[in-house]
Amino acid sequence: MSDATTGAPLRVLIVEDEGFLAMEAEDILHNFGFEVGASVASVSEALSWIEESGNFDVALLDVNLRGETVFPVADALATRGIGFAFATGYGDEGVRPDLRAYPIISKPYAPEELRNALHAAATLLR
Repeated sequence: MSDATTGAPLRVLIVEDEGFLAMEAEDILHNFGFEVGASVASVSEALSWIEESGNFDVALLDVNLRGETVFPVADALATRGIGFAFATGYGDEGVRPDLRAYPIISKPYAPEELRNALHAAATLLR
């Protein structure tokens, strides 16, 4: 999947604390032509990566990271104009009400659903 303005592959930040699911998401995204910029497992790692690198176009955010919600990461991304999609096993109810306009997908990931959610997320704030 490429950026409509540059034709370059969309770079994705994956924020997922389950190693198997992170690897599965990476494989799916690579198969669809995305580039994974980083895969991190905690809110603090994600915030550091956003602050230090910021070299990505869209993010996939697991809602619950070992008992901590990912919403500070979502807020940081929205402030920077970077789109994101949530991944959750809790459905829409697991997402903070003011963030439910962003794509929400169920885990485990369905490949087409993941691709479509990130494509939609990439166009939300641009």
